[in-house]
Amino acid sequence: MVSRLLFVSMLALVLGACNNEPKVIEEDDELNILIKKHSPTKSADWYIMPESNDFANIPNQDPTNKITAAKVELGKLLFFETGIGINSLNPELRETYSCSTCHIPEKSFTPGRFQGIADGGMGFGHLGDGRLKNPAYQGTEVDAQGARPLPTINLAYVKNALWNGAFGANGMNASFKDVFGKADPLTDINFKGLEGLEANNHRALIVHRQEIKKELMDYLGYTPMFDAAFPDVPAAERYTLQIAANAIASYFRTIYTNQAPFQRWLKGDESALSEAQKRGATLFYGKAGCINCHNSPSFNGQRFAALGVKDLDQNGYEVFKTSDGRAKGRGGFTLRDEDLYKFKVPQLYNLKDVSHYFHGASKTNLKAVVQYFNHAIPENERVEKGRIDPLFIPLGLTDQEVDDLTEFLTNGLYDPNLIRYKPSQVMSGNCFPNNDLTSQLDMGCK
Repeated sequence: MVSRLLFVSMLALVLGACNNEPKVIEEDDELNILIKKHSPTKSADWYIMPESNDFANIPNQDPTNKITAAKVELGKLLFFETGIGINSLNPELRETYSCSTCHIPEKSFTPGRFQGIADGGMGFGHLGDGRLKNPAYQGTEVDAQGARPLPTINLAYVKNALWNGAFGANGMNASFKDVFGKADPLTDINFKGLEGLEANNHRALIVHRQEIKKELMDYLGYTPMFDAAFPDVPAAERYTLQIAANAIASYFRTIYTNQAPFQRWLKGDESALSEAQKRGATLFYGKAGCINCHNSPSFNGQRFAALGVKDLDQNGYEVFKTSDGRAKGRGGFTLRDEDLYKFKVPQLYNLKDVSHYFHGASKTNLKAVVQYFNHAIPENERVEKGRIDPLFIPLGLTDQEVDDLTEFLTNGLYDPNLIRYKPSQVMSGNCFPNNDLTSQLDMGCK
């Protein structure tokens, strides 16, 4: 009897000791804890993107431009329409380019090369990598910008457009009314109080040598679509650059990467992410500290940071119009010294399709981007050490952790089906995204 009691007592002690040991936290549980910690609502659901047709839950809509299905359809077609590219410097190149020339769906709405070229370009190659300057244009004449174009995905989370955030009267620009229209005269549109997409799209149609007017819309067949989308706008104001810009803004706010594995995981599918991707996500929210700057459903951020990466003209590429001030970053808009070389914190989905990274296209693969942050050694001698963002410090990631974080960014955040946002044709019947002869041959169009 004594032996039996002794055995029972010892067993109880052992079991009690086991119960007091810390529980092993599974990868999913650890990730959930970190996500909830950083979520403004303390719920992982905050990071879930809405469905494209769930207009009521799409954020940051301009109160004067509420989304409707008719606006989205019109904006989608205008975005791809080469027929509105009629203000080309060379009349022979009319109707050869579109907004989508530099925002190709198969490239996650980015250009296929380090610098986009609209008017003044020719060719398409494979998904835009073969676009070149047309010999009929001088380098100063092509429609190109001195920074890599940002993708037009997940823009519902963008309040202020462009790398320097110059467009949009609200958000980060609410206290900068004193510089509206100064560095860039087109930013005087901010005085109208528009959100970033509505303001920037108006500017883009002008800069990219496109036209919207009643006679052209009649000719191309868009007039009934304008009438259906904007019945409350007086006819005299309906077929204009601003109304077209509003339609494109509505379309932009419906382009989501909501089929990415991480989005599916957030919705409850624990098998959507691989173990390596879960480890990478845990690093993103934890040790690597990426979430400190990239905290939104699209992993963009409402701040600007100087990281000391190279500008577009420092990488050995043949580039055009790099003297347009874009290398100055936020300071090129605010005209304040403390904002020089600070660039917008961009969204992070679908980087797998992107050929070049950072505003200056200085990196050509995601692992190199992760390593740049891990080492935290600025590479641009134009940016003084004192301007570098205080959060840009070595991360101390191991080689395995670099690989895991890269895997999460590459495949965990990749929506493979963005072609769903591309129309089968445009009203003009033209080829798109480009309509020059070389592009037609490259694309097998016509």
